[in-house]
Amino acid sequence: MKLRDSAQYYHLVLRRIPSRALPAFEDEDMQARVWGRRWGVYDDVGPLRTVLLHRPGEEILRMTSDRYDPELDTLIDDEEQWYFRSDRGPDLGAMQREHDAFAEVLRGCGTEVVYLEGGPRDPNAMFVRDNGIVVKGGAVVGRMGPVGKPYGTGRRGEEAFLSRKLAELGMPILHTVHGAGLLEGGSFTFLNERTAVVGTSSRQNAAGVDQLRCVLRHQDTELLEVPLVGYSMHIDGALLMVDRDKALVQVERLPFWFLEKLAELGIEAIPVDYRDDGGAAINCLVVAPGKVILDASALWTAELLTKRGCTVLTTPYEECRKHGGGLHCSSLPLLRDRS
Repeated sequence: MKLRDSAQYYHLVLRRIPSRALPAFEDEDMQARVWGRRWGVYDDVGPLRTVLLHRPGEEILRMTSDRYDPELDTLIDDEEQWYFRSDRGPDLGAMQREHDAFAEVLRGCGTEVVYLEGGPRDPNAMFVRDNGIVVKGGAVVGRMGPVGKPYGTGRRGEEAFLSRKLAELGMPILHTVHGAGLLEGGSFTFLNERTAVVGTSSRQNAAGVDQLRCVLRHQDTELLEVPLVGYSMHIDGALLMVDRDKALVQVERLPFWFLEKLAELGIEAIPVDYRDDGGAAINCLVVAPGKVILDASALWTAELLTKRGCTVLTTPYEECRKHGGGLHCSSLPLLRDRS
């Protein structure tokens, strides 16, 4: 009998073609070999190279003044699951001008801006941060909480737009939250390369957090859970890293143990200035260690950060902010260098 006709042949051939687990998926050279380039982020303050935005479009005009609720003093639609903090409909032109100015500041910092499509009945599509979480080597696609009654409304479904865009760009999707899991990117922050935090609320549940933790476990990254108060949505309303060792915080929204944890990690917690709108001040975007794009209305916090050694760039976002989110909510970093 020839060796090729024996039972051993198959095994002896495959011994010559071994599998190799290392280097790991996230290794820069391996990423370049398989995916064409390195993807993902190491932390939340490394130099920002590529960012995803959605320019507000005609879908914004669904938010009309006939949906005014005098008790809340806001426009709100329970069936379509949106709100706008005003007694009149949004000024789309003003929102687009603000959004375009934000994109120009990003380009001026050397950041590539790519745009995400959205559904024609989804005015929340501009808040791309919530669709996913970017970690080393790729993205975790989230699962949005609000589901509108009519098809195409609410936020459930934005995940598909993100997945298609990532595939178009050639960026790896490491995981898609499934089952009964809920997870939104606005409630995730890296404190450093090995420590991350997720804020749990009605928008991030245990099933979603467990799936995220599984991804991070393979990257040797610890995930801390911070329960948020009341109906708070995301931790980016309470905490945002602005440098390797500095975090902007709304101290009244964070538990004492977590403030102690920041100190233990050598991170200075800087409260936003009380004279500013807290949501506008904390909802900023870091483009490099200590270099922050801040809402132009947060004058006192800008001064505070400057005194702490940060470089502050400002851009107006007043009309966009009426929709319930700021600069951080409106941007999803896809690629950051090491800080």
